[in-house]
Amino acid sequence: MTALEAVEHERVRVALGERSYDILIGPHLLDTAGERIAALGARTVAVVTDENVAALHLPVVVAALRAAGLKVETVTVSPGESSKSFETLGFVVDSLLAARIERGDVVLALGGGVIGDLAGFAAAILRRGVRCVQAPTSLLAQVDSSVGGKTGINSPRGKNLIGAFHQPSLVLADTDALDTLPPREFRAGYAEVVKYGLIDDAAFFGWLEASHGEIFAGGPARARAIATSCRAKAAVVARDEHEHGDRALLNLGHTFGHALEAEVAYDGRRLIHGEGVAIGMAMAFRFSAELGLAPAEDAARVERHLAAVGLPTHPGAIPGGVGGPGALFAHMQQDKKVERGRLTFILARGIGKSFVARDVDPAAAMAFLERELG
Repeated sequence: MTALEAVEHERVRVALGERSYDILIGPHLLDTAGERIAALGARTVAVVTDENVAALHLPVVVAALRAAGLKVETVTVSPGESSKSFETLGFVVDSLLAARIERGDVVLALGGGVIGDLAGFAAAILRRGVRCVQAPTSLLAQVDSSVGGKTGINSPRGKNLIGAFHQPSLVLADTDALDTLPPREFRAGYAEVVKYGLIDDAAFFGWLEASHGEIFAGGPARARAIATSCRAKAAVVARDEHEHGDRALLNLGHTFGHALEAEVAYDGRRLIHGEGVAIGMAMAFRFSAELGLAPAEDAARVERHLAAVGLPTHPGAIPGGVGGPGALFAHMQQDKKVERGRLTFILARGIGKSFVARDVDPAAAMAFLERELG
């Protein structure tokens, strides 16, 4: 039995024709990263990571790559959302060029969502496209950002406004890496797990309400939650790779959440992405209830569950507060889903019944923001 066969892993297929790829979920995947990437035909691997992840996981990954006969280059950046910038992107791309990374080589994104987005975008534009493997080390990245090929950086005008679709060749979601996460980061990632239940799987949301303690403690429930989330996202991506249709549903909570992140200038001390998503999802359900679309009890149920695991549910929970409704609304007008100047919201008719709303009255949205921030 080879090292690759020694441990059972969940395998989720992202079906995109010739660009299809596997998401592997389970323990010890970083230890076998070399054999798995070598099987793609690579000769050189450039690992892009941040300082925090490097201290925890880079030695194991580099050793695994070298043991498989691969040449290894490393690029390390500062941790945090501020690295999703033109300046850091330029540094990463120049470092990859200096290392003479070619189209047949692989860029390995080792880290959370920031690294996955940054390294994936660098791979997308380097020599007009170099292969990328995602090795997400945070829960948020394992269930969401590493899957589906969205890559990019932020602008002062909004989050993820500059980027490209660039599908990975493989995703290695090592569940052992989650044991090294600070509790705040794990909670933030859990918000994205909840999202899949709220979009179209009420039974999954009910299971999360009953099982979240085991998910946070680790064990089989954690792997099940990750695999269920990945299957849900893989199915949506296969139907709508470039977000022309129902892939927009994956942005539940993000219109409000991204605006809040932009309003605090992506200061992770005040708000990190998953926390913004949690607040945004609670706001989306409260807004849906106010519009008469969803039962008020469903909105309250969403809020109770998020609060039960320690996630914020109101803008007022953000340390230092945020600006007024006008400032938040201005950020929302830069949302990627805006079409012909019209805001697009992901709203809900109940838990598991989310939909894309393209005809929301801006005055109603502003009035809602005034009440939320009042």
